[in-house]
Amino acid sequence: MDLYEKWGYSLLGIIAVVYLLAMLAGMIAAFPFGLFGLLLIAGIGILLVKVVKERMQNKEDDYYSSKVDK
Repeated sequence: MDLYEKWGYSLLGIIAVVYLLAMLAGMIAAFPFGLFGLLLIAGIGILLVKVVKERMQNKEDDYYSSKVDK
């Protein structure tokens, strides 16, 4: 991974975090109905963490991405 790619991912990550914080603040401001949105974001976040965790622990995918010709 080169320097430009690291900068690009870093900037995208910062923007995503700021966007999520703004969404959470808006949902808290709209309290009774904002809870549905908070639950939705929490569910998507949990599934995203699960997918990333499984991918990081999968040795077979690592083998094929590095050893098999494309």
